[in-house]
Amino acid sequence: MQMKRKINCETARGFSVLKALEKLGHFPQRTTEKEAWFLSPFRSETQASFKVSKRKNRWYDYGAGIGGNVIDLVCRISGCSVKEALRFLNEGNPLFSFQQPPVFRERETAIRIIKVQPLQHPALLQYQKSRHIDPMVARMYCKEVWYTVKGKSYFAVGLENDRGGWELRNKFFKNSSSPKYCTHLKHSSRQLIILEGMFDLLSLAMLDIELMGTSDILVINSIAFIKNIADYLCDYDRTLLYLDNDVAGDNAVRYLTNINPHVIDRRTDYKSYKDLNEYLCHVKQR
Repeated sequence: MQMKRKINCETARGFSVLKALEKLGHFPQRTTEKEAWFLSPFRSETQASFKVSKRKNRWYDYGAGIGGNVIDLVCRISGCSVKEALRFLNEGNPLFSFQQPPVFRERETAIRIIKVQPLQHPALLQYQKSRHIDPMVARMYCKEVWYTVKGKSYFAVGLENDRGGWELRNKFFKNSSSPKYCTHLKHSSRQLIILEGMFDLLSLAMLDIELMGTSDILVINSIAFIKNIADYLCDYDRTLLYLDNDVAGDNAVRYLTNINPHVIDRRTDYKSYKDLNEYLCHVKQR
């Protein structure tokens, strides 16, 4: 019987960054002999800005200006401690292989949706609760999505966009299926709410369900789409922005308020917090 070997920080750093990303549900958009490029696991984007050096076994996110080793990566993606990251890397690996995984062509790494159903898996419901989202609210907007990548099955909380693609989230990763686009929820209102992502949508529903029910909602699903939504604003008398309190959010607010006089920045409601979900967690913990 083969003994399962525990790993420490020194040995874990030799574990393939590419293999760790695969274990977390992230797959390369393109690869070369020396490097692989991914959509950033830390935010939504349409062009890959996250590089993994195969030779150095290191990663670097050009959009965020951060990088590191495999332990740093797992800690950042999962929001866990070093001890928890080591446990995650050690799971299901009796003997760690420090070899690089084979390179797969893009068509082989595409996400294929196999089942969409009401949100019910206990792990996904617990994940929602950990972010202070009531399961009933989550079910109003999201589905449980099962999909495959390279023949392996995964499941996640899914928000469908207007072109049939899905934003996919669970405790360990965030991803999306093609085509990536915005999600426009219509309630025949003259007021539009613009949100950045799935958890902004769910968080605002927890904070003000009446506002959500009397407004049309546009979830852009990536800040990169901000210049594609100008035409949406023309159909509304008033647009409320609930974007992130960061540089990208600042730039997006500046752009939208400049092109339309009826756009209102509502980030002052949660100015001391990064986004709506961080604010919601603070409110619920009081």
